Amino acid sequence: MRIREKCANFHIMMLNVNKPERILVAEADPTAALFLQRAFSKTGVQVALHFVRNGQEAVDYLWGEAQFADRTAHPLPDLLLLDLKMPRLNGFEVLGWLRQRPVLKRLPVVIFSSSGEAKDIDRAYDLGANSYLVKPHAAEELLSLVERFKNYWLEVNNAPSVGPT
Repeated sequence: MRIREKCANFHIMMLNVNKPERILVAEADPTAALFLQRAFSKTGVQVALHFVRNGQEAVDYLWGEAQFADRTAHPLPDLLLLDLKMPRLNGFEVLGWLRQRPVLKRLPVVIFSSSGEAKDIDRAYDLGANSYLVKPHAAEELLSLVERFKNYWLEVNNAPSVGPT
């Protein structure tokens, strides 16, 4: 009985190892960002969401530059939810930049795009995306997708450490 109790406690401890606490969402469309924020809230996702509106802001945030230089106010995220079609730098450019940075190369990146075209999916994976999700059109489908996202990325998956070691 005592061994089983210790094993159960160890299992609970292991479930909480390297679970994302902060997600950077790079989404150019303010309406889509609002719907996404609501879906995360309705599904009970317990992470801090930080939003940027274009690819250059995503790079600045990740690199801690410009308005994002204060890491206390803008901590390094544990996961990047990245749209492909953004101004200034598109998602492919952000992903290519990110994977060239030793400090950031292990950051899990989930593409969240309206494009379901095979060439976009293949290119995203070629550049180092960890997952590719197509944005649903209906609110119910978005809630379902966010629930599945939560189940895998926030509960099942063990994320790598990111940032300076």
